Amino acid sequence: MDASLPPVAFVGGWLAGGSSIGWGAVAAIAVSVMAGVIRTARGGKPRAVLISLAAVVVAALIAMYTGRPEDFFLPQLLSNVASALVWAASIVVRWPLLGVVVGLLLGQKTRWRADSDLVRAYSRASWVWVCQYTIRVVVFGALWVSGNVVALGVARVALSWPLVVATIAVSGWVLYRCLPDEHPGLRQPRPGCSSSAEAARSRGR
Repeated sequence: MDASLPPVAFVGGWLAGGSSIGWGAVAAIAVSVMAGVIRTARGGKPRAVLISLAAVVVAALIAMYTGRPEDFFLPQLLSNVASALVWAASIVVRWPLLGVVVGLLLGQKTRWRADSDLVRAYSRASWVWVCQYTIRVVVFGALWVSGNVVALGVARVALSWPLVVATIAVSGWVLYRCLPDEHPGLRQPRPGCSSSAEAARSRGR
């Protein structure tokens, strides 16, 4: 939610200042600083706070340099393009990023890659994340081309945490649906061949 506030502040400052990019930039940076102070007071990591602030400052500088208020949202558009490509590439090379993230969270590191069923399930569930970034690229891209600053601010909020929550829910559902019924689950990766291959060998015996 902290990431959604500066873009909203930028649009508000831009409108209040009579389409002034300077006022929008000041409002966005001020809100980002306040959000950072609150996050730090609540135990947030200073490094994460500084990265968030730096991203807002860079976006504001780009808009001020080009003189186009919609360019405040250009870094967000480009980052989603890069994210979509990286997630898709990770699936192609059989290192689906969802598996990397969940494996780290579960303390498995890369042991899940020895389980063909998990690799397949993580790959299919990772496509949900590719779709998430693609949706943002399409929406942000269309609004950026049209120069609709207010709509970009609205989309920036609507396609932030609500979309992330939906993506987590859908990718989790896909992940569990793709695992065979006899699979012990995410916490117990099974090295070797997949369950379907094991079943085929058993029938052959």
